[in-house]
Amino acid sequence: MTTMATAPDLVRAPVKPFYFNTSAHLLRITRQKANTLSEFLNALRECPEGSIFQHSFRTLQEHHFIREGFSNDFAHWAVSACNEPSLAEGLASVDVREFTSVAELRERFIQIVESFLQRSPAAASRTARETFYFCAAESVVIPTSFIAGSLQEFAEGLRRVTVPCIHHHFIEARLRLKLMSNDFSQWLHEDLGLTEAARQLNRIDIYTVTLEDVRNRIIRIVERALI
Repeated sequence: MTTMATAPDLVRAPVKPFYFNTSAHLLRITRQKANTLSEFLNALRECPEGSIFQHSFRTLQEHHFIREGFSNDFAHWAVSACNEPSLAEGLASVDVREFTSVAELRERFIQIVESFLQRSPAAASRTARETFYFCAAESVVIPTSFIAGSLQEFAEGLRRVTVPCIHHHFIEARLRLKLMSNDFSQWLHEDLGLTEAARQLNRIDIYTVTLEDVRNRIIRIVERALI
C-alpha cells in the first residue's frame, strides 16, 4: 500500500521526467443533427464516440473563456434552442470525472433525455430554434518544450504552459488513462510518491472555475508539497 511521502521524498528525483504535451483538434461535422428532442435522442444513440467526447470533455476547454452557462454543448442547446431548462440542468449535472469510457458517458446522456421525454412527451416533437449539429474532432498530440525533471521544474512548467496543455493533461487524460485521474496526479503519485498531493489535484472542481483557475489551484497544491 502506498503511503504519504516523508520530507526527504519531496526533493527526490522522479522515476521519469514529466513531458508537457498539448493537442490540436481538427473539427468536423458528422452526419447526425437534430431539430427536435426526439431527433436529438436518436442522434445521441447513433453518433460516433468522438461527438460525445467533443460536446462534453472538450467543451470544458472553452470554459477557460466563460464563467457562466452550462459546461457541455448538449445542455446549452437544451436551454437556448429548446427552452427546456430542467432538461438542460439534468444534462449539465453529468460530471465527466465519474466516467472512464465514452460509452458509459453516452448512456448517461441518453438516460437523462429518455427520462425527460417520458415526463414531457409533448416536448419530443417541438421544433428547436436552431439545429444541433453533432461534431467530432481528430486529435494530434503535440510535444511542448517544457520537461520537468523535478517537482520545482514541474511547478514552473505549470506556470508557463498554455491552457490547452492543462486541458490535455488534466481533463482529456482521464479517458486515455481509463482512470478517474489525470496525468499530473499520476506523475505525482507514481514517480514522486506524493500520494496526498495527487489526491488533492483529483478533487479540484473543474466546473465552477475556469481552466486558468484550475491551473492556479494545481500550482498551489504543488507548491505546498515543495515546503
